[in-house]
Amino acid sequence: MTLVVLLVGLGAFFAAILVGVLALAWVAPGRAGVARTLSAVERSYAVGTVPDPEASFVDRVGRPLAQRFGALGRVLTPAGALDRYQRHLDYAGNPAGWPAERVVDAKGAGLVVGGFLGAFLGLLYGGLFGFVLGVGIGAVLGVFLPDLLVYNLGLRRQQEIRKSLPDILDMLTVSVEAGLGFDAALAQVSRGGKGPMVGETARVLREMQIGRRRADALRAMAARTTVAELRTFASAVVQASELGIPIASVLREQAKEMRVKRRQRAEEQAQKVPVKILFPLILCIFPVLFVVVIGPGVLRLIQSFGG
Repeated sequence: MTLVVLLVGLGAFFAAILVGVLALAWVAPGRAGVARTLSAVERSYAVGTVPDPEASFVDRVGRPLAQRFGALGRVLTPAGALDRYQRHLDYAGNPAGWPAERVVDAKGAGLVVGGFLGAFLGLLYGGLFGFVLGVGIGAVLGVFLPDLLVYNLGLRRQQEIRKSLPDILDMLTVSVEAGLGFDAALAQVSRGGKGPMVGETARVLREMQIGRRRADALRAMAARTTVAELRTFASAVVQASELGIPIASVLREQAKEMRVKRRQRAEEQAQKVPVKILFPLILCIFPVLFVVVIGPGVLRLIQSFGG
């Protein structure tokens, strides 16, 4: 009886916290009294605020509900977190339609949806204790799921940049040695290649076309990546431009160094293979071999001693 009362109390405590946070998110700050009334009047006379009766269910119900959940995410997001989200989105290539604010909104929606799903599954399979545990686990997973997705997307993109960087540098070196300027070589790479590294070179070109200095555009490109080789390349090109060193020789040395690092990285991955294959070999293959080789002998011994 005491355990049931304790579980009911914990469930009521978590429910009270969830209701309180939802209430804080539901009330927009700074809109009380006359200000709230004037805002409602302005919205009623604004163009396009009247709900369209022919709109889909997602437009009429889903989007307003997602905005409310997004307000919950903004309440739970600490100060300065938007800059961190924006940095991870830069690593991921800034997916279209997903600014840092939408990631925060997704965290709020994930909190509510994960909490409800966890509560349903916990109540279905674990009773009252499972309900309380499911709410906590589901809410935590829902909050951190957008962070994990953005981090995973950025990690894969940085790996693709690291793989394609030596080929891009070879193309830049050949273009510059053929007589093109550095900016024209970047344009040639952005036209003839594909992948995230090509997108970074195209962004550098666009920034220089709108008036940004080459050095600043290259430094910004280095800040948008975690690849040490790309940062080294950007720093070398900036120093060559500021000191008047021929860019072709710098690119040639950088391309040679990138090829050496790629070969070393491939050798490192090859040396890790025996260690990685050791665990499935011991846990999966050896037991099967033991059963096949020793199994018939064990059965004969059992039959012999049993007879």
